[in-house]
Amino acid sequence: FGSKIGAHLLATVPTPPLVFPLFVLQWVLQSRPWTIRLSAWRMSQEQIEKAEYPHFTLKEIKGQPRALRDTMRGRLCQRDDEPHSCDIKLGDLEKPLEGEENGLSPLERMADAKRIIIVACGTSVNSGMVAKYAMESFAGLRVEVEYASEFRYRQPLISLQDVVIAISQSGETADTLEAIRIAKEHQALTIGIVNVVGSSIARNTDAGVYLHVGPEIGVASTKAFTGQVVAVLMIALRLAVQRKVFSPTDLDSYGNALKAVPDAIERWLEPLDCQIQEIAKVFRFASHALFCGCGIHYPTALEGALKLKEISYIHAEGFSAAEVRHGPLTLIRDFIPVVCIAFKSDPAYEALKQHIGEFKDKDAALVVLTDEGNEDFADMANFIVHCPSSKLEFEPLFAAVPLQLLSYYVADMRGCSIDQPRNLAKSVTVE
Repeated sequence: FGSKIGAHLLATVPTPPLVFPLFVLQWVLQSRPWTIRLSAWRMSQEQIEKAEYPHFTLKEIKGQPRALRDTMRGRLCQRDDEPHSCDIKLGDLEKPLEGEENGLSPLERMADAKRIIIVACGTSVNSGMVAKYAMESFAGLRVEVEYASEFRYRQPLISLQDVVIAISQSGETADTLEAIRIAKEHQALTIGIVNVVGSSIARNTDAGVYLHVGPEIGVASTKAFTGQVVAVLMIALRLAVQRKVFSPTDLDSYGNALKAVPDAIERWLEPLDCQIQEIAKVFRFASHALFCGCGIHYPTALEGALKLKEISYIHAEGFSAAEVRHGPLTLIRDFIPVVCIAFKSDPAYEALKQHIGEFKDKDAALVVLTDEGNEDFADMANFIVHCPSSKLEFEPLFAAVPLQLLSYYVADMRGCSIDQPRNLAKSVTVE
């Protein structure tokens, strides 16, 4: 973040033994003529090959434990040699801003912000919604989430006391870049959360956080989504400490729970994969599908619907379970697949059970994602996916994985182009 390098065009050039330097040709139009600048970074051959997987998308889904560890590495650490203690270090966000009169860091500015506005597109909007829930819950901050494509075409009310966070996997999303430009015009602090090092969003924001989940080649975002969620959760926890909402003991509890997530997913993946393949065999013939959740699980439901429509070409809709009687109930009929996220820690759990009972009465084909050992839905659901137990705010990391696998296997059984779905591009760099 903060480097002055232009937008990039990628090409790979092999060098032995198993390492490819990745040369990035970058143009910056300063006036006339074009100025050409080069930057380079290295990645292993393993990162850009499918290995034993039939598609990059499946490799990226199953590579999430490693990707999430990489996102946490050097950030979620032990505090002063105290066993089982946790501290969060966010590097660039903790350094004083250049030109800042009071010598405040971006983190301090965020902690004192009047309002935090998250701008993003696609999958990144859903991780932004998780960020909103976590920042409000942990740190007591006022947070708004907006589609960058909507934000740029109206006249947003932004003040000097606001902070605008831009989330993007590629760091080149045109609408999000325009939202950053508008925020800077109003002199708001801008923060970038991106995966691609040296990308346009990284260069044009005041500070930020890299995901470090590695290259994501499949067009449908998987490990970048969960990496974004981990990044925003760490920021939310750090803000809670900065605002003195969390004590060191609170941080230890949440930090250790977050550290445990990658290992829990890794242990779960093999049995989960077998179960999801069986579910996909039933649902591959569907024309429509519905996904629902409440609170922090609502954005996960939206993400599940987005993944299914992206790679399987099945019409899918995500909605808040609390809104079911305000319209979506009319869509539920014989054998339509309905995926419900219902963890016992959810404040709306009892209401969710009632809604799921209604779906069953209308003969929906029900898949319920819930806690390990929870048998409340044994008489209602056609399939129950038991997820590892964790803190409420970390449950989207577990709920996302079976939804990604379900979308993948349904698409594979339907013979769809998975890594490169029709009409879609990895990075939307035009309006």
